[in-house]
Amino acid sequence: MSQPSQSATSSEDVTAIIAASAHAQLLLGPDLRIATASDGYCGALGLARSALVGRTLDEVFAPGPGLDILKSSLETARKTRLPHRNDSPGRLLAQSATGSVAGLSLAEAVSSPVLASDGEVRWLLHGAALPGEVGRTHLAQALEAAEARLRSVLQTVPDAMIIIDERGRIESLSTTAERLFGFSTGEVVGRNISMLMPSPYREQHDVYIERYLSTRERRIIGIGRIVVGQRKDGTTFPMHLTVGELQAGERHHFTGFIRDLTDQQMTESRLKELQSEVTHMSRYTALGEMASTLAHEINQPLTAISNYLKGSQRLIDRLDGEPVPQLRDAVGKAAEQALRAGQIIRRLREFVSRGESERRIESLPKLIEDASTLALVGIKEAGIEVRFRLDSRADQVLADRIQIQQVLVNLIRNSIEVMADSEPPRTLEIATAAGPDDMVEVSVADTGGGLAPEIAQNLFQPFMTTKRKGMGLGLSICRTIVEAHGGKIWVDTPASGGTVFRFTLRGLGRQEAGHGR
Repeated sequence: MSQPSQSATSSEDVTAIIAASAHAQLLLGPDLRIATASDGYCGALGLARSALVGRTLDEVFAPGPGLDILKSSLETARKTRLPHRNDSPGRLLAQSATGSVAGLSLAEAVSSPVLASDGEVRWLLHGAALPGEVGRTHLAQALEAAEARLRSVLQTVPDAMIIIDERGRIESLSTTAERLFGFSTGEVVGRNISMLMPSPYREQHDVYIERYLSTRERRIIGIGRIVVGQRKDGTTFPMHLTVGELQAGERHHFTGFIRDLTDQQMTESRLKELQSEVTHMSRYTALGEMASTLAHEINQPLTAISNYLKGSQRLIDRLDGEPVPQLRDAVGKAAEQALRAGQIIRRLREFVSRGESERRIESLPKLIEDASTLALVGIKEAGIEVRFRLDSRADQVLADRIQIQQVLVNLIRNSIEVMADSEPPRTLEIATAAGPDDMVEVSVADTGGGLAPEIAQNLFQPFMTTKRKGMGLGLSICRTIVEAHGGKIWVDTPASGGTVFRFTLRGLGRQEAGHGR
């Protein structure tokens, strides 16, 4: 979220540096619209900066050879991406607000492209000679100004920035790059850039440069990729590298823009870990729910089998003959095993129905944040607006973190799936509210098509589903978890449309919260 502001700040820095220059310098966009003008340029023309900024060259300068020369020079610099020096005599004329005509000599004027990190032209810089600035003096001053601008950029650019030559030797290092790699500029200037890379990148880098200079085939320039950097202390870190190219005459220079991805990868790793925990618990709970349901169903035929076997024993007792004792013994053992099987299944049901879990004092807003992170992946493509309405009084609950996250993920994903086939507007609202008796209510509301009354009545029963490919265990599992936490879960269908799922959890009263601290 912070990248656009960084880019905007960088643009403001560039225009501010140019505007403060005493030399005659004009900064333009690739469309030749004026971005800013230096104090020296404005003074030479007798115009305020506001009369130049945002206007085209045709709107500022008088038609004539001078304007044609300036346009040609700027177009050449834009197309070739190389500085262009004007050797043609000419004068650029502009009319001030008072009606007076002023101008600048275009002799020795230079138009230079300023490239972005992707290698495209970001700005065009036009420099002209003021009266008294001629020959080598003007060129030397222009070089000093350019170096000052580069130093300012290196000190303020938000991403780490490194400039190397065609042999891979470091020429400049930004302040951010010094902090990132742990080296000062003096320690690395003149040394090969491979010192900032671990193996095998270190051994391959110079080969990449040589191949590019001989084939001109771009494999990373202007594209960007994820690589690994190495700090001064030997530790490595993931980074995103974008390389731009600058050619001055026959010499090549390469600028690398580096962004540290350590925090991003740690966040992604934590997200995967959290998703794995919820998925594992979801499978475990689904297995328990299915086992409980099957235990209930299987226990009935086992009871019938046991009863039939007992009846058979009574019939056998009325018979005579040699095989009767063996038959009586076999039927008796069968009845015993049927009873044993029933006892095993009954214990399994009791174990599952207890819903044993590790409940702790948890932050309800944090639980909702983590669950939303998992459930709302791809939400932008679905065109769904998400709203959070959290009651500050409903802050802490007594809950098993993974299980409650599982309930929230299930409810949120159900709402997203329902709204995928509905007409806009599509809105998902997650809310909390403090209730009586230290209970906290959590609701997940959507603007989907709603539920029919006959479906809503049995929605939390096992194997009840409105999905074509659903198993019908998701909401049943949610009910089991919530009831095991001492709460209840239900569904409302507002008259305005949509569906609202609500469930309650045990909250912490003020006295309990005080003891918790």
